[in-house]
Amino acid sequence: MEKKFDKGKALARAKYVAIGIGILIVIAILGTGMWYQIEEQEEAVVVTLGEAKAVSEKGLHFKLPLIQQVHKVNTTIQGFPIGYDTATNETVDDEAVMITSDYNFINADFFVEYRISDPVKYLYASDSPEDILKNIAQSCIRTVIASYDVDSVLTTGKSEIQAAIKEMILDKLETQDIGLDLVNITIQDSEPPTQEIMQAFKAVETAKQGKDTALNNANKYRNEKLPAAKAQADEIVQDAEAKKQTRINEAEAQVARFNAMYEEYEKNPTVTKQRMFFEAMEDVLPDLKVIIDEGNGVQKVLPLEPFAEMTQPQQDEAAGETQQTGDTAAQTGSGTQR
Repeated sequence: MEKKFDKGKALARAKYVAIGIGILIVIAILGTGMWYQIEEQEEAVVVTLGEAKAVSEKGLHFKLPLIQQVHKVNTTIQGFPIGYDTATNETVDDEAVMITSDYNFINADFFVEYRISDPVKYLYASDSPEDILKNIAQSCIRTVIASYDVDSVLTTGKSEIQAAIKEMILDKLETQDIGLDLVNITIQDSEPPTQEIMQAFKAVETAKQGKDTALNNANKYRNEKLPAAKAQADEIVQDAEAKKQTRINEAEAQVARFNAMYEEYEKNPTVTKQRMFFEAMEDVLPDLKVIIDEGNGVQKVLPLEPFAEMTQPQQDEAAGETQQTGDTAAQTGSGTQR
């Protein structure tokens, strides 16, 4: 009887111990589920009876066990490729092949960078927000590429194309409101889809470079010659202006002499006419001997120096010629006076 009592007591003690251990296990489980940690570049979404709330404060936080659930999201910048596989670096034709505005095919590779801007919308606004962003990006890329020619896509227009694609994606993300924000999108590479076309484009690019070189050389030659030509033109203009001013001054001087002569002519027309006649004859016939007859029988032969140097026979001969010339001059002068 005593043994049976001891056995029952031991069973009761073991039962209490098992219950205590179970309670401790439950408390331990519940205790560990009452706390959660938010790390740097991380946010949490706490769901309480179906209501979601974002928690961004870093550190240790309390939650109600079995009532609240915590979902953590990464808020760092993430990304994905379009047009190629990052593991193998091979082209994905379905994503890379595009057509330009001038109906040329090209392979264009892009890399999209994004981050989670709203954890609640990221988790509950859509099933797969990354796939939605990728579809939006592909649609915008094809739309923008189709509005540019092949030369712009391959060479000069990459920056403008990237900016246009980014702006279009941001507008569509704002409409979709899936909790993602686009950080950047860049063209990794763009090239013709086949080797033959690639060689043709390289030949075209080489020709363009040759054209640019020829234009640069022509501009250089022009810049070298233009200053000299301008200087020569300025010199010609200045010389013409100087000749013009000289002609004007000469004309003004001639006008002044004429006006002065005219004033003298008005004072004594006869004397002025004779003087003008003799001066004109001296200019026309510089070797002509001028004989002035004063009307009193005395005649003067000009110039006197050559006459004085003559011998006597020459003087007699000159006197005879002088008499004839005097008669002619007198008749000419008389005719001029008339």
